[in-house]
Amino acid sequence: MSKLSAIITPVKSRLITLIGSLACLLLFSTLLHAQDPFSRFRNFGGGGGGRSGGADTLAHRKADTITLNYRYLDSSRYQKLDSSVYDFSRKMPQPPTWINLGNNGAAARNLVFSPRMISGWDPGWHAYDLYLFTVDQTKFYQTTKPYTELGYFLGGKSEQFIGVQHTQNVRPNWNIGFEYRLINSIGAFPNINTNHSNIRLHSWYQSKNKRYQNFFVLVSNKLAAAENGGLQNPADLNSINYSDQATLPVFLGNGLNRATTNIFNTPISTGTHYVNATFMMRQQYDLGQKDSIVTDTTVIPLFYPRLRLEHNISYSTYRYTFSDDSIAGSPLNTAYYTGKLNLPYVLTTDSFLRRDRWKDLTNDFSIYQFPDSKNPQQFIKVGATLQLLQGTFDTALAGPIATAHRLKEQNVFVHGEYRNKTRNQKWDVEAFGKLYLNGLNTGDYNAYISLKRLLGRRIGYLQVGFQNVNRTPSFVFDAASSFYLDTLKRSFSKENTTNLFASFEQPQIHLKLRGSYYLLSNYTYFQDYYKERQESALFNLLQITAEKEFIVARHLKWRALAVVQQVAGSSPVHVPLLTVYNQIGYEGSLGFPNLLLDVGTEMRYISWYKADGYSPANGQYFSQSSTTLHQHLPDITAYMHLRIRSFTAYLRAENLNSIAFSPRGFGWYHNNFVAPNYPSPGFVIRFGFFWGFVN
Repeated sequence: MSKLSAIITPVKSRLITLIGSLACLLLFSTLLHAQDPFSRFRNFGGGGGGRSGGADTLAHRKADTITLNYRYLDSSRYQKLDSSVYDFSRKMPQPPTWINLGNNGAAARNLVFSPRMISGWDPGWHAYDLYLFTVDQTKFYQTTKPYTELGYFLGGKSEQFIGVQHTQNVRPNWNIGFEYRLINSIGAFPNINTNHSNIRLHSWYQSKNKRYQNFFVLVSNKLAAAENGGLQNPADLNSINYSDQATLPVFLGNGLNRATTNIFNTPISTGTHYVNATFMMRQQYDLGQKDSIVTDTTVIPLFYPRLRLEHNISYSTYRYTFSDDSIAGSPLNTAYYTGKLNLPYVLTTDSFLRRDRWKDLTNDFSIYQFPDSKNPQQFIKVGATLQLLQGTFDTALAGPIATAHRLKEQNVFVHGEYRNKTRNQKWDVEAFGKLYLNGLNTGDYNAYISLKRLLGRRIGYLQVGFQNVNRTPSFVFDAASSFYLDTLKRSFSKENTTNLFASFEQPQIHLKLRGSYYLLSNYTYFQDYYKERQESALFNLLQITAEKEFIVARHLKWRALAVVQQVAGSSPVHVPLLTVYNQIGYEGSLGFPNLLLDVGTEMRYISWYKADGYSPANGQYFSQSSTTLHQHLPDITAYMHLRIRSFTAYLRAENLNSIAFSPRGFGWYHNNFVAPNYPSPGFVIRFGFFWGFVN
C-alpha cells in the first residue's frame, strides 16, 4: 500500500492543483460582462490542418470589434477562425488516426493508407512530416486589428509545447504575420527525446487598384529526434527488474543522458536531424474591368479580373541526417548495424553517419483566364515550370573512410487547371494535370478531377472523383543516396497509382461518408530494415470512412470515426481492417454565458494487423510479416477542455488503458504497441492553454 500511495499521491496533488486553477478561472469569467469573442461552431473531423476549418467569427463589442478572415495560397475562399475545443488535434499535431513511436515528436504515420499522390522529385523522408510547417498550410489573413495567440503545454516526462502566432494589417491592403512552435520531450523510454522548432513568416500585399498581389512565405523547420531502435525484448515491460521504463534495454543509445537542460537546444547523440527551409514569393497582375461602389461618404474601388499573369519563385534547402556518436563508456552498438542492417563491414570506430542535402530552385509562370469576371472562383490556368536541383550525399563509415559526391539535375514540366465554384453554390468542379517533359523525372504525370454537387439542403453534398499518378520512386530508392543501404543496386520502374473516390456529406445531421479505391502497380517499399523492393504485381485496396456526431442527450454528444480497409491481391501493404475513434462527453456552458466546457472520454481501437516496423538508420517505415500487433485495451483518454472568452484550456489524462495490477503490482506498464518493439507510453497527464489577444 505504501508503494501505491507513493504513486497516487503526487498525481492526486497535481490534479487537485490543476482543477483548482481551472475553477478559479471559471469563477473569474462570471464577473466579466463582455461578449464571447468566438461564436460556437461544430464541425467534427477537421483536425490536423489542411483546408478544413471553422465558420464562426471573432466578435467583441463595439470598440473591440474585430473582423478576422483567412485564405490559403491556392484558394480564394475566405474562412473564419474555429473556436471549438473538443478536437485536441486542432492545436497539437496528433490526429486520431495517426500513431507515433512512443513520444510526442517521434516518427509518425497515418493508419489510414495514404500513398504519395504527387509526381516529380521527392527526397523520400516523410516519417516526420506531421511536425512540419509548410507553404501550402500558410494562412493569409485580413484583419481589422492586430491579433496574437499564445499557447503553452506541459506533459509527463518533461514534455513542453510552445506556440506563438501574430497577424496584423500594417495597411488596409497589406497583412503580415508570423508563427512559432516548439515541441520538446524526453519521453518515457531510453533515448527517445525530441526537440522540434518551426518558424513561419508570411505577407500578403494587394495594390490599392486591386490589380497586383504579392504573397511571401518563409518557412524554417528544425526537427531533432533521438532514436533507440525499439526495445530489445518487449517482455521486459512486465519484468520486476525494470520498474522504471526509462531503464529498459533498447537497441540504440543505451546509457545516454536523458536530461534536458535547454529546451531550445537539446543535444542528440544517436538520432535524426532533419532541417529544411523554404522561401516562396508569388506575384500576380490582373487585367480586367474597373468598377466602384459610391456611398454618401466614400468610393469603394472594385476590380473584376479577366486575365491574370502569375510568377512563382521558390528556393528550398533540405538536410536529412542520421548520426550515431557514442560517448565514453557507451560504445556504438555494432550488432545493430551488422545484424539488422547487414552492413558489409565491421565498425571499428564509435561513429556512424548518413546525410543527404538538397537545394531546389523553382521558377513557374502561369496565366489565368476568368470566364465570369464576377466569379473569381471560376478560372482556367496554364503554366510551365523550371526546377533546378542540386544534391550532396555524405557517407561516413568505419575508420577514415568518407565519401561525398554531388549531382545536378533539372525538371521541366507543364501544368493546367480548371476550377469552378458556381455562383449558386451548387456545383464545385476541380481538375488539374501536370506532365514532366524533360529532366530527372521525365514522363511523370498527375491527373485529377473532382465533381461536387449540392443535392439539396436536406439531402447534402455528393462528390465523385478520379486521380492517376505516374511518378519516379522517391530519391531514397536511388543508389546515389547515402541512405541506400541495400547491398544490391537496383533500378526501379515508375510507380502508377489510381484512386477512384466518392464522398457524401450532410452537415445538418453531422454525417460524412467517404470511399476510396486504390489500384497500385510498381509500388516501392522497404522490407526488413534496409531492403529496397518494388511490387510489380498489380494490387488494390478498398477504404471506407464514416464520421458521425450523435446527440445522445441535450448536452451529451458522441462523435465517432470509423475506417475500414481491405487489401486484395499479393501486396506488401498491411493495414488494420478496422480503426475506430470515439469521443463521448458533455458539451455545454453550465449556465455561464462566457463558458464552453467539454468533458468526457476518447477511445481508439485498432484491429490486429502486421504493423510496419521502423528503421532509424534510413528514417523509413518498412513492411514486415512476422509480428502481429494487438491492443491490450483500446487507447483511452479522459479530458476536460474549456473556453472562457478568448482563453482555452486543456486537461488530459492519456493512456489510461495501460493500468496494470500484475505481474509486478500496480502500475502503468500494460502498454499498447504501435510498431514492433515500439510501445506507446504509459499514463500521461497533459495540461495547457491557448490565449488570444486583440491589440
